[in-house]
Amino acid sequence: MNKYDLIEAMNENHQRFSNYMNILTESEYLYAMPEKWSAGQQLDHIVRSTKPLILAVRLPRFILKMVFGKANRPSLSFEELVKKYEDKIANGAKATDNFIPPVIGYDKKDVLIHELSLIISKINNGIEHFSEEELDQCLLPHPLLGKITFREMLYFTINHVDHHHYIMDKAIQESPLHV
Repeated sequence: MNKYDLIEAMNENHQRFSNYMNILTESEYLYAMPEKWSAGQQLDHIVRSTKPLILAVRLPRFILKMVFGKANRPSLSFEELVKKYEDKIANGAKATDNFIPPVIGYDKKDVLIHELSLIISKINNGIEHFSEEELDQCLLPHPLLGKITFREMLYFTINHVDHHHYIMDKAIQESPLHV
């Protein structure tokens, strides 16, 4: 995906997620299977996991390279990155402390949806200022995947929201709310 495809996918996937959130009833939004997150917590997790990218798109490239290094390999494809993430999850990887949401009340839904929209807009505006080469050269740290290229981080972000959307929808569909 080139940077314009990345921007489009970021918008589409996060908008689809937000649209789904908007139609949830309070019961659906608050429902959580045992040991799993509610829809509100899924939303908060997506906000928490996308927010650091705002800083990454705003920092000068030389700072990113100085702090995190420069890639010594080509970026993985979208499919390869998704497989790498799914393999980590299948082997028991879980969200780290900074990305674990507290209990999220229904009253926070609209605020979080709006915040997510602003975050994605800021990230996409920042992507505009990266060259295709910079997306493949700059590295960023990922808590489960290690250092990955900026392009791979965007692939992750595009897939991550769909991953949580699927989990949330499946839980709600299988809940006592839909029996």
